[in-house]
Amino acid sequence: MSGEPDLGQVDALWAAAKPDERGLVTAVVQHAIDLRVLMVGAMSREALARTIDSGLVTFFSRSRQTLWTKGETSGNTLRLVSLRIDCDGDAVLASAMPAGPTCHTGTSSCFFRATDGPELVSDDGPAGVVDARLARVFETVLARKAGLGMTAAGARSYVRDLLAAGPDRIGAKLREEADELARAIADETDDRVAAEAADLVFHTMVALAARDLHLADVAAVLDGRHGVSGVDEKAGRS
Repeated sequence: MSGEPDLGQVDALWAAAKPDERGLVTAVVQHAIDLRVLMVGAMSREALARTIDSGLVTFFSRSRQTLWTKGETSGNTLRLVSLRIDCDGDAVLASAMPAGPTCHTGTSSCFFRATDGPELVSDDGPAGVVDARLARVFETVLARKAGLGMTAAGARSYVRDLLAAGPDRIGAKLREEADELARAIADETDDRVAAEAADLVFHTMVALAARDLHLADVAAVLDGRHGVSGVDEKAGRS
């Protein structure tokens, strides 16, 4: 996104807002795929406009009294998927795709402390309604694409190497992994089928990242097909 923000969208949301005396509303960020709550901040009208314009969730920092785009220094951005405002107008809900961990502590969610009897225990954040393990792998793929983290000496990364090789190499890997899965289904063990399926899913994630697509985009397509006969859906494709 670039240029001027969509003032119509900004105006529509802010007209329904009831900011506090500082001109701020609460902003809750939710994972677009598994619906985990990732973090909470505050937005001014300007922060809302910047969020819509840039496509990256931006807050108003009350401690620094300035706009703050999540991940502007760490690279752990939150790519905006959609915005909603609550019935009272004092909070907005940003559905977003994280690139890397959201919390500065390194956890995927800022809500990583839960009660265990009278004690607080730490984990990696709340579980989502979709298998959070898939979402976490995709977050890692996005982080590698952004140049964050490494898995080998010399800051090399398999994901970064594959992305740099381009669509032909990625396509070749997809065909290779799909063929290996097909052969495993025919006459190999269940463990091998699961392993080959995992390889295919992983390389599909890399392909999506290469095209700046997300698991949320795939989920939206599947959701749109829900309740439609597979035969009818296929016949209706252009």
